[in-house]
Amino acid sequence: MTEAEPRRLPRRPVYLAAIITVSVALVVNLSTPRDNILSQAKAVVQVISGPKKPDVLYIPTPPDVVEKMLALAEVKEGDVLYDLGCGDGRIVVAAAERYGIKAFGFDIDPKRIDEARANVREHHVEHLVTIKQEDIFKTDLNGASVITMYLLPNLNVRLMPKLAKLKPGTRIVSHAFDMKGAKPKTIEKIPKGDVGLKIIYLWEVPWEKE
Repeated sequence: MTEAEPRRLPRRPVYLAAIITVSVALVVNLSTPRDNILSQAKAVVQVISGPKKPDVLYIPTPPDVVEKMLALAEVKEGDVLYDLGCGDGRIVVAAAERYGIKAFGFDIDPKRIDEARANVREHHVEHLVTIKQEDIFKTDLNGASVITMYLLPNLNVRLMPKLAKLKPGTRIVSHAFDMKGAKPKTIEKIPKGDVGLKIIYLWEVPWEKE
């Protein structure tokens, strides 16, 4: 993860195809429920425009940073961890192996999903870890007591309205990037030799505003 890919608007033919779908449905069957027509139009748009692309390039979180993120969140028995942009699943696997908690990994990239599920099987934590191919901006986060992420600052900010609604005491841990407007409870810096520092941010809901 680190660099955002440019977001492209669907081309005009996509909208045209959706309009044609709606028009045909109305002509063929005027009694077709409105919701069904809209669903057909959305399906056409999705097929033509293709699946959503990842918002960031995938760069794995180093193992020592994974350990520090989980330690900083004070993961404990009974917690449920959601990793937003789970990549190869290393964080959810580590959480399940070391703390015995349930963990859910979410990613939009099918390649990462395959890698994460293979990682889960390799470490025999299928009973604790679930990997889902989902858009994290549409995912219901309410089941989490710990959130981990390695996204870009603007993506963290986009998630803030959802994160702010989580139950009090939920811990949010971010590798490398902060959330503008939310004051971290803790900032941990890990020396990484010639490459400088790795930074981890921790917030707790409700967080203090900056």
